[in-house]
Parts: sequence; C-alpha cells; structure tokens
Amino acid sequence: MFREIVFSKYYYHKINLLMKFNLNLKTIIVIFLFVSNCSFAQQVLEWRGIQRNGVYPEKNLLTSWPEGGPALLWENASMGNGYGSPIITDNNIFILGETDSICYLYALDLTGKEIWKSKIGYEWVYNYPGARTTPTYVDGLLYVSTGMGIVSCFEASSGKEKWTIDMQKINGRNVRFGYSESLLIDGDKTFFMPGGADTNVVALDRFTGKILWISKGLGQIPSYCSPLMIKLPQRNILVTFSKNALLGIDASDGKLLWSQVQDGEGDVQVNTPWYENGYIYYISGDGNGAVKLKLSDDGTSITDVWKNKKCDNLMGAFVKVDGYIYTSGYEKRYYYVLDEKTGDITDSVKFDRGTINYADGLLYLYNEKGHMGLFKPAGPKLEKVSSFTVTKGTKAHYAHPVICNGILYIRHGKSLLAYDIRVK
Repeated sequence: MFREIVFSKYYYHKINLLMKFNLNLKTIIVIFLFVSNCSFAQQVLEWRGIQRNGVYPEKNLLTSWPEGGPALLWENASMGNGYGSPIITDNNIFILGETDSICYLYALDLTGKEIWKSKIGYEWVYNYPGARTTPTYVDGLLYVSTGMGIVSCFEASSGKEKWTIDMQKINGRNVRFGYSESLLIDGDKTFFMPGGADTNVVALDRFTGKILWISKGLGQIPSYCSPLMIKLPQRNILVTFSKNALLGIDASDGKLLWSQVQDGEGDVQVNTPWYENGYIYYISGDGNGAVKLKLSDDGTSITDVWKNKKCDNLMGAFVKVDGYIYTSGYEKRYYYVLDEKTGDITDSVKFDRGTINYADGLLYLYNEKGHMGLFKPAGPKLEKVSSFTVTKGTKAHYAHPVICNGILYIRHGKSLLAYDIRVK
C-alpha cells in the first residue's frame, strides 16, 4: 500500500493539497497514511471477482434451490449482444453490449434499470458477434475494451469518456474471435496485449492512456486471456497468454522474465491463471492442458511440477478449493476434479461443459446448454445439489456468472438476469 501511495499520481495530488496548509512533511505523511486507510485505498472490481479467480466472498447463501431454481428478481433484455459479465458496485451495475456493430457501456441501478449508456466504438461482429469483455472499476473510473481493440476509460458516475486508444493503430493484430481481454489495473497502470510483433504487450497510464512501456513478448498475436498480476516482494509479474505461450512479464518495465510454449499451434488460450503459495496453475484446452508450475522466489523463472493433457478446459475457467481443482472438460463434456499435488483426475461428472464459480462452500456450474448447477466440492468428488435451466436471453451460454450481495447475475446474450440466492 505504501509503495502505491508514494508513486501514484493520485496520491501525489492529495499530498500537494495538504502542503498548501503549511503542514510539515512528517505531519502530512501521518495524516495521509491514516486517511488513505479509510478512504483512499484503491477499490478494484473486475473480471471473475477480487482475485480474478471466480471465488466470491459471499455468506448466507442458499444451500439448495427449489424446483425451477431460485427466484428471478428482474431481467434487463436490452443490453445488446455480448458474452461479457457485469461488475457490481454498491449502487450500480456496469456491463458492455453491442448494437448495430457499436459497443456501448451500460450503467444500471441495482434493480436493472438503465441509468446511462456511453458509446465506446466498433465491436466484433464476425465469429460470435458481440461484446466479449468485462469492465474493470477502480476508484470511480471504468476501464473497458472492445473486440476491435479499442481501450477506453470512463467516469463511472456520468459515463463521460476520459481517454481512448485504438490498439490496432499502434501495430496491434487482431485474432479470429476478436480481442477478448478484460483490462487489468495495478497502481497507476493498465495493461493490454495489442499483439504486434514489436508492440506485443503495453502498459498505459490509467489516468491519461499514455503508453508507459512496450514489451515485445514473443512477438505472437494475442490469445483471449484476461491476465493475472502476481505480487512478490521483489517485483510484480503480469502473467498472460499470447497465441500459444504463457508469458511472465515484469510489470514495472515490460521485461519478459520467462515463458512456456504450448503444445501445438492452437491460439485459443482463454483461462486466467491462478497463483497460490509460490505455484502457478493454468488450464489450456488448446495447449498443455492442466499445468502446475513452481515460480522462483524472485519471480524470474518457472519449473514444471505436473501436466495433465486430459483436462482440456477451453474457456470455462477453474477454481481451487482445499487441495483440489474443479473445472470443465471440452472435448469430453464433463466437469472434472484434479488433485492439486499430482494433477490426477479424481472424479468426472456429466454436466455438459461450461463455467465454474465458488461461493459460501458451494460450486456454481453454468454449462453451454443453459443449465445452472449447484454442486458440493467434496474433496476428490463433485456432488450435485440442485439445478435449473436459464430460459431467457439470446444466443450462446458463454458468459461467466457473478455473485454479489446474495444475487446471482447471469448474462445470456442481450439479457442480464438477477436471481435471489440469499437465505431468508
């Protein structure tokens, strides 16, 4: 926290305001550190929750659902086409949608009523047309990206655009399903992969959109991964996928620290990696399958621990609970359980294939046929508790659900649905 306070332009501005009152530096620092803990601490809301891992810190949720599923509180059926998830603040819901080839950022109240919408720019309208990313919220600002590589920042209160940049105009190269990266913020930086041979990954000043550094990476086109930030004492590491390689990049200057090339030439590397206790986990259905890596203490190298190519989740993500990894298959439409230590599959459950989240001791499985399942993670086993079918909405069931304040939000095409899963 102190490092972010010292170097952030936001906090420099606050210090300068205090200095106008002729306070000495020691007094300013004491006041500022106290106030920062109360009101200036960076609030980030983003793709798949606080750590980008699909684990939601909810309590007092239903342990089973009635026949037909939990109560539907409301539906907003005017979101435009899309597969991106919403983010939810104390007062608002923010989500992206495409209409007539244009991507819009929508602000709703907590009852689903539209407050405002802002035009971003051209959206992807080819393979699976529609918005494909989740907004990132940081201290009153929203960071968004479109399938055509337009990256923008908006004021959350008004929808007013602060800056925008077209990644294809800085030598970016798009891919067959469109840019699909939900933006990551760390301190004063936001990160994006244009995918150029030289302009491969960039860090932008999140307040101005100015490019701070450029990384050549491996010079590959992008994949579809929303990156992870690993924070170590020595450095912060941006971990993401390009076309067929996992990359570890120093977040301070863009230096490529390490990489791991995937088997084959597939370019659909989608799932955000997971970091815990010195180990990186990832699952790539178009590469090495499920993988565990040991990250060196200083973050400059990786070592293989295990690999299981039978576990081939393509884009449904995974969660890790009490020594086991829960995820979907792809070629075989099952959900799998893997032993964290060995990588062995300990159970498989036929529930088609799809996404997975975790909250209040239970797993939420949303498959591509529109079935929403509540499952118990019973160590090496996966036990079904309840399920219902999502019948509202349009097109494919690809969006990752979100759980917030006892509400289960499901985006299905043009519709956003809100289900009450609270214990009464």
